[in-house]
Amino acid sequence: MTDHDRHPGVPVTIVMPTYNEAANLPRMAELVLGLPLDGLHLKIVDDSSPDGTGRIAEELAEKYNADGVRRMSVLHRTEKDGLGRAYVAGMSAALAEGAAYVVQMDADGSHPVEAVPRMLGTAVASGVGLVVGSRYVEGGSLDEEWGRHRVLLSRFANRYARTVLGTKIRDITAGFNLWSAQTLRDVDLATLDSAGYSFQVELKFKAVRAGHSAVEIPIRFEERTEGVSKMNFSTQLESAVVPLRLRLRHRRG
Repeated sequence: MTDHDRHPGVPVTIVMPTYNEAANLPRMAELVLGLPLDGLHLKIVDDSSPDGTGRIAEELAEKYNADGVRRMSVLHRTEKDGLGRAYVAGMSAALAEGAAYVVQMDADGSHPVEAVPRMLGTAVASGVGLVVGSRYVEGGSLDEEWGRHRVLLSRFANRYARTVLGTKIRDITAGFNLWSAQTLRDVDLATLDSAGYSFQVELKFKAVRAGHSAVEIPIRFEERTEGVSKMNFSTQLESAVVPLRLRLRHRRG
């Protein structure tokens, strides 16, 4: 990789929410901070995980910051009130600290870390406000361990949200995204309503409504490495309601 590919001087923060990810976090931190990106920072947002994830994150931050360069930080939240609010807290902190780009990434190993430089390169070269790591464009795929029911549910959720909102983003529910700082400021993170996974849909919809373009690049979505999924009935219900609510507000506007 050349010096140009490293995007010297471009501050990029990966925001990674955690809840009971003690088994995954050390490996994920090693992979992320091993990327050949000079301006990269990893910010963990931990919701008081009872398995000690927050403590492990602090130990990792001390290790990776030992050379005097602040490469990793930890934001501790006192309650678990949804993925969306964890992302808002982490993204807001990243913007306040001067990030030019912010990446959303899960801590469970499902998102390909090696795709981050490609996402950044796409954003810098094209000037778009959003790059989506997409499962549903040509070249994208899902882990074979996903059962047929989960695959159908995921595809239906995307088609449903896209149809209701009239968007061209094929993977609007994707959780692996790179945002420009200006896009996040224009959206105004504090105004987002979604607490759970539907945050992914709401943020993309509002970004496009604010005039920002999106590019999708194909990724392979893997099954989580360790632990269990945080998806439950209430988050699924919210994911169904939010697109309708956004569409109604859009019509009134």
